[in-house]
Amino acid sequence: MKRLIGAALCGMLMMGIAGADTLKVDKTRSRIQVDGRSTGHGFTGTLEEYTARVSGNPVTLRPDAFELSWKFTDLKTEDEKRDKEMIKWLGGGSPTGTFKFIKTWEQDGKDFAQGTISIHGVSKLIAFPYTVKKDGDWVSIDGVATLDYKDFGLPIIRAVAVMTVNPKLTVRFHLVGKL
Repeated sequence: MKRLIGAALCGMLMMGIAGADTLKVDKTRSRIQVDGRSTGHGFTGTLEEYTARVSGNPVTLRPDAFELSWKFTDLKTEDEKRDKEMIKWLGGGSPTGTFKFIKTWEQDGKDFAQGTISIHGVSKLIAFPYTVKKDGDWVSIDGVATLDYKDFGLPIIRAVAVMTVNPKLTVRFHLVGKL
């Protein structure tokens, strides 16, 4: 009987450890940024508001779910004119984007994630390296993904006949939260 009780307690503990925990993202400690290059200079846009739902195994730090949604009106480049032109370029109104996690794997000692990103009504599969660190109840998730905005049916951005925005964009994220 003692063995049965011990096995049952051990099983319950293992289920508790292996279960998914939800990460409550602290936006004051987190950032999502997009780096762009145009003829003669670079710029960074910072996503000021977004919704992130993240859950995963607190022991292995492997994600079970990661969903991100945002409005492009919340992507600020510190140039109000550029921000307004971006919204026009995206079709006007209140354009949105989403990312939904599909899977992870390890390759050459690095962790990679794969998911579907949707921008301008077009969905694409992307993969990128990421890291997860845990310090007490705090967890930080970092990653970098490269996108080509032409893949989303968006035209090359040209201005004043000589300035062109490179279609390759770099998305950097640093999400911090408590389990």
